[in-house]
Amino acid sequence: MRRLLAGALALGLAFSSVPAHADAVQTSHGLSAFGDLKYAPDFEHFDYVNPDAPKGGSLTTVSTSAAGTFDSLNGYIVKGDSAAGVSGSENLIFDSLMVRAADEPDAVYGLVAKHAEYIPGQWITFQMREEAAFSDGSPVTAEDVKATFDLLKTKGHPGLRLAMRDVASAEVLGPHRVKYTFKEGAPARLLPMLVAGLPIFSKAYYEANDFEESSLDPPLGSGPYKVGKIVRDRSITYERREDYWAKDLPVNRGRWNFDTIRFEYFKGHGPALEALMAGEIDLREEFSSKFWATQYETPAVKDGRIVRATIEDGRPAGTQGYWINTRRETFTDPRVREAIGLAFDFEWSNKALFYGLYTRTNSFFENAPFEASGKPTKDEFDLLEPFGDQVPQTVFVDVYEPPVTDGSGRARRNIRRAQGLLDDAGWKLVDGKRVNADGEPLEIEFLDDSPAFARITNPYIQNLKRLGIDASLRQVDRPQYQRRVKAFDYDIIVSRLTFSMTPGPSLYTYFSSEAADDSGSSNLSGIKDPVIDALLEKAQEAENRDELYVTLRVIDRILRDRHYWVPQWSKASHTLAYWDRFGMPETKPKLSRGVLDTWWSLADTKAD
Repeated sequence: MRRLLAGALALGLAFSSVPAHADAVQTSHGLSAFGDLKYAPDFEHFDYVNPDAPKGGSLTTVSTSAAGTFDSLNGYIVKGDSAAGVSGSENLIFDSLMVRAADEPDAVYGLVAKHAEYIPGQWITFQMREEAAFSDGSPVTAEDVKATFDLLKTKGHPGLRLAMRDVASAEVLGPHRVKYTFKEGAPARLLPMLVAGLPIFSKAYYEANDFEESSLDPPLGSGPYKVGKIVRDRSITYERREDYWAKDLPVNRGRWNFDTIRFEYFKGHGPALEALMAGEIDLREEFSSKFWATQYETPAVKDGRIVRATIEDGRPAGTQGYWINTRRETFTDPRVREAIGLAFDFEWSNKALFYGLYTRTNSFFENAPFEASGKPTKDEFDLLEPFGDQVPQTVFVDVYEPPVTDGSGRARRNIRRAQGLLDDAGWKLVDGKRVNADGEPLEIEFLDDSPAFARITNPYIQNLKRLGIDASLRQVDRPQYQRRVKAFDYDIIVSRLTFSMTPGPSLYTYFSSEAADDSGSSNLSGIKDPVIDALLEKAQEAENRDELYVTLRVIDRILRDRHYWVPQWSKASHTLAYWDRFGMPETKPKLSRGVLDTWWSLADTKAD
């Protein structure tokens, strides 16, 4: 679901800036956050594709789902584990009004929509292409767009509902013309992009099928692929549609080249790697530093039949870490949270467990131009100052960064600092155990549904025990894990949140007070801070990129100062291993991996 929100909301994070005549109707073939578009109305294809790429062949890869299984083909609801390929950045079956350009921070261009007409901050109307059709031949109409909006606004995942809260209505103006109106006074500059990037469902299909129920019945889509063979809990295959209505549009030229794309599911890293080496799958992205460093010394790798590639990832790395649930009384004091964070020895972990392949995550917006650093700039200070005593004075000095250890595994300085913080917070050491004034012990349970993190979390637990904290790791099955996370029934969990180059409505789902009590939301730590809420609104109202980035840096400063999470690690690259039977464009899309939509097979292909 994190991937869903990152993908679905990334398309909803941008719109053109307010022009000099705010009431003048604007018309455009594309939209961007601040009015800048790389591609002209008559562009022929994106620069990062091969427009003459042959069609055919197949790609078999590994699902990156944390669940290791799937039971649903609806990735836009809370219920179930959705299959790869049906939502977010991996969506293969649903078209949208406009589609993202992966070499621009936030621009989108017309797909189902020919163009958009709008008055910034008030409304936007999309003129749709009459030739747009679902895979059964039925037309894609404005009625389908409105029905989709109504479903997602009332029954969709909480993150999507929250992001669309300021979209007042969708209105059908004609068979292929739809209008969205925004609430008066809402920071609506970003909202048009959100609605432009929503998937388009068939109204007729969901009148006959329950949208809120998990199902493996293939939904009716209008995208480049349709659902093919499903082997429950094992694999799902997508078949390229020869009759895809939009295959020759500029936004699709050179894309969607494989006849079939299959996602295989595995329980753990080991079986997936074995399948790659045996030729049962074509490609996998390696997320284990240990495996990348130690498990690829095979004949197929040595003789070049399997290629190991490190590909630059120009996207913000986001924030991966141990998220501390402040809804629990034990963790309401930021001094306790800081102490918990000091016990995690990244430098030792990187040396002993990760083969030195990672760098420490410090920011909620790691590897992004809006990551805070050093002391506040004048613009940041001016933004902070009106909040006065609502903001801790520590925010006005150097931004918080976790102290670096010597990597020996002892971390004595951090442990001493953590002991002092716990003492100050009223958790005294009695007979080797941390207890409060009522004699209750300080207990922490790390909740997980996979054994993969045990080798990292268990050494961390040992350091917490050195502080007198009764820490433990509990591994549960996937359904139980989902239930507990959606109900916020945990002390600490591991998760990664990602952001686009122009964060917008997704910020509410991660950090707002409104999302903190919304079951199933992505506000994992239960952040409730009126200053953060005000700054989130300020970010949506930003009139230019500089103003947006200043606001985001201030948000970053406050979040880091409050120690809501224990930051882990990141790397600004993809580590891919694949059999040497694929072609790829000379230019990689800066903000996308580009494998599914821009690569092609070197065997069994044909000219399109």
